[in-house]
Parts: sequence; structure tokens; C-alpha cells
Amino acid sequence: MNFKNLQEVIDFAIEKEIEAADFYEQVSQQESMSGAKDMLLEFAAEEKKHRRLLEELKNKGIVEGISEYKFKWIPDIKRSNYITEMEYRPGMTYSELLLLAMKREEKALALYNQLLEQAEGESSKHLFKMLCQEEAKHKLALETKYDDYMAEMGD
Repeated sequence: MNFKNLQEVIDFAIEKEIEAADFYEQVSQQESMSGAKDMLLEFAAEEKKHRRLLEELKNKGIVEGISEYKFKWIPDIKRSNYITEMEYRPGMTYSELLLLAMKREEKALALYNQLLEQAEGESSKHLFKMLCQEEAKHKLALETKYDDYMAEMGD
């Protein structure tokens, strides 16, 4: 993927967040269990939060917005690395929905890491680092939720 400028990168990232939020909203409508529905809507809300962050960055000025962003190390417990690709199907269990979401976040993080490696210029690199961190935070939250759930179930 080649971007002509940072604006194109932001637009691309916003589109990815829109797609992710739409996915979770659509599949939430196919779920009959209110707990699964609510969880999927929470996932959509997280993606919308990322979108708002990107839109704010775009409106504020990319360079200025990135300079205000706080970078910190996000650990990767790699739960999603050990699962295969999954397709959504109505009636998935709570743990399967978590696995599906974890895998989606893993793929988003991998994409942004790949784009980071290809980035030229400090502003582009900082932008991709920010996107990586946001996806890593979401992935960690999902993997932690999965671990907690499995522990509750005695696994």
C-alpha cells in the first residue's frame, strides 16, 4: 500500500475502523442472546472510539495531534496467535466471539505494523506507531477478557 500523504493514511485508518464497527453491529443483530449482542455492541463502540480519535487527529492537524499522543508499551500475551482464522456464524458461544474479535485485532495490528515498516518520515512512523498501540490495547483487552472468562469456566 502506498500513501501519498498522512491525510491518506488517516482516511485509510478511519475506513478500517468504520468497517470494523459495521461488522460488529451487523453481527450483533444476528445474535439472539442479549449478552452476546451487548458484547458485540461494546466491540463496535471501541472501533467507533478509534474512529473518533483518528477524526480528531485529522481535524486538529496530524503532526500536532500525534505530538500530544502518549506512547507506552502494550504487552502482547499472544492468545490470538494460537487460533486459526474464524468466520462469524450466528449462535457462536461467548468464548468463540471473543476469539473472533481477538483474531480481527491481531490482523489489524499486523497490518499497521507492516505499514509502519514501510513508512517514510517521522510523522508517518509516529502515526503508524499510534495506530499499532491502539490496536494492541484493544487486542490485549480482548485477550485478557478471554483469559478471565476461561478461568471462570474452570479452564
